[in-house]
Amino acid sequence: MAKKLYIETQGCQMNEYDSSRMADLLGDSHGMELTSNPEEADVLLLNTCSIREKAQEKVFSELGRWRKLKEARPDIVIGVGGCVASQEGEGIQKRAPYVDLVFGPQTLHRLPKMLDAPKGNKITVVDVSFPEIEKFDYLPEPRVDGFKAYVSIMEGCSKYCTFCVVPYTRGEEVSRPFDDVIAEIAVLASKGVREVTLLGQNVNGYRGPHHDDTICSFAELLRHVAEIPGIDRIRYTTSHPLEFNDDLIAVYADTPKLVSHLHLPVQSGANAVLAGMKRNHTAADYLERIRKLKSVRPDIFISSDFIIGFPGETDRDFEETMDLIAEVGFDHSYSFIYSKRPGTPAAEMPDDTPDDVKKVRLQILKDRITQHTGRLTESLVGTRQRVLVEKKSERFDNHLVGVTEHNRLVHFPWPDDSLLGRFADLDIAGTININALRADAPVWTEN
Repeated sequence: MAKKLYIETQGCQMNEYDSSRMADLLGDSHGMELTSNPEEADVLLLNTCSIREKAQEKVFSELGRWRKLKEARPDIVIGVGGCVASQEGEGIQKRAPYVDLVFGPQTLHRLPKMLDAPKGNKITVVDVSFPEIEKFDYLPEPRVDGFKAYVSIMEGCSKYCTFCVVPYTRGEEVSRPFDDVIAEIAVLASKGVREVTLLGQNVNGYRGPHHDDTICSFAELLRHVAEIPGIDRIRYTTSHPLEFNDDLIAVYADTPKLVSHLHLPVQSGANAVLAGMKRNHTAADYLERIRKLKSVRPDIFISSDFIIGFPGETDRDFEETMDLIAEVGFDHSYSFIYSKRPGTPAAEMPDDTPDDVKKVRLQILKDRITQHTGRLTESLVGTRQRVLVEKKSERFDNHLVGVTEHNRLVHFPWPDDSLLGRFADLDIAGTININALRADAPVWTEN
């Protein structure tokens, strides 16, 4: 009987990708099958994220619940991976001695050997080293579930923004070889994948070596991915304004498979705050890149990240952020109040802005972005949109659901499953409020 594997994933899409690869790896090496029920699992893995405040407490809270499972079944193996594992290392075992494995994002490929290591004397196996890109050489072919897939093309980040722990938990930027990336995507396409999302902490900083040791830029990589038979839609995340250059903008002009949706984090619209964050660009620099992009892709939707209440942020700084939001008209955002991350330069900066002021600012920003989201969704009414048909609608009988380039769900009537995994061009008749659904419109979008 196959052993059961349970994986809980916290954080970003990179972690989602890593978790899927852990499942592939242990399925291949130990014949393990994924389960959604931790109580029936033989191996429990917690893939952690340390971006937000109290990340460690969230980890140990979950481990406390798993401890009860371990007490009832001592043979259960508990492992902690991801960025908190990189930060805490052996400290995890000291606080939670029932944990068997601790591994970083760059050493997940060593999981089979870690699982097979002797468990005598309650010694936890800890491996949070940074062996660069080695892990991809040891991972099996990716399994496919559905018609979309993530592909990690690089690891780490070398920007060292003052608020961010990624360079310390995932290491410096290292790009996967060009041939390896293309081969993985070709395998996915042969298994029915029609849309790929290229992943990296600073994905547009990709500099992958060719077999002849020349370097492939991110713009060049995108064009090659677009040539892979079966791949009809390309996304990527997350990118940095510094390397959102003219070569990349040119890809939007000549490569229609690259979607008209971009996530380009700006973090703040105030130059003083951007300088404190060590973003190395100004608000004007950011806006200039967006203007150039919209000149070749007028229909593009832009999303971003914002940190509110960064040390020293004034009322005027916040107003400048809101001015930038108004000018760009962001579609969505991932917006959070600044939280100190141990070991980062910003953690030592004086911060005298009251928490209640930060909360008010954050709510103002979120409300404004929500308004933009609604307007952009409404702008699709009366247009024809190409959707990737993904599944049956859970809201309506005899309907399917597709996703537009702009990440909008589209419900439409169809009598069978014949369109699943295919693209369809649909005329958008209206939008729906998920709290007051209209069943009489033939085709509609959902925020």
